[in-house]
Amino acid sequence: MNRLIWAAAVAVLLSACSSGVRLNDVPVEDKSGTDVSQTLVDPNASSRVGQSTVTGVALDNAHATAAMMATNRTVYFDYDSFAIRPEAQPVIEAHSKFIKADASRKVAIEGHTDERGGREYNLALGQKRAEAVRRAMSLLGVSENQIEAVSFGKEKPAVLGSTEDAMAKNRRAEINYR
Repeated sequence: MNRLIWAAAVAVLLSACSSGVRLNDVPVEDKSGTDVSQTLVDPNASSRVGQSTVTGVALDNAHATAAMMATNRTVYFDYDSFAIRPEAQPVIEAHSKFIKADASRKVAIEGHTDERGGREYNLALGQKRAEAVRRAMSLLGVSENQIEAVSFGKEKPAVLGSTEDAMAKNRRAEINYR
């Protein structure tokens, strides 16, 4: 009888230690071994006459990439999640390619949350968001030495307010070059 009471007490204590936060790893597709000729495909490349298609595509992609990187350095997340959305993949891929091109480039990925939740919870969730982007960049071939992941939780909102739109804009990871 005494053993049964102790077993029940241990079970209750262990269940009290569990958390509602899902901290499992988010699967990220590994593209570090992809062929460059496959990643630089342009549907208009065959219409170019007298120009190397690979060179033309690389130049066109370079301009498009530079424009996108100048305007889009933010990866948005769903509520209470650190899973990278499919629409964020082109942003991460473009920044990864840019960072890989120069080993001296360093980037800080800042994880942020909306105002819901406690301070510690939001700092942990912001860190998970920054780490998810860092991990995705690492799998795309960016050196671990070039990336730092930090969390600001709910301390630095992009948009003030308690509307769903404002909170959605605050659930983000920002890519900042140093």
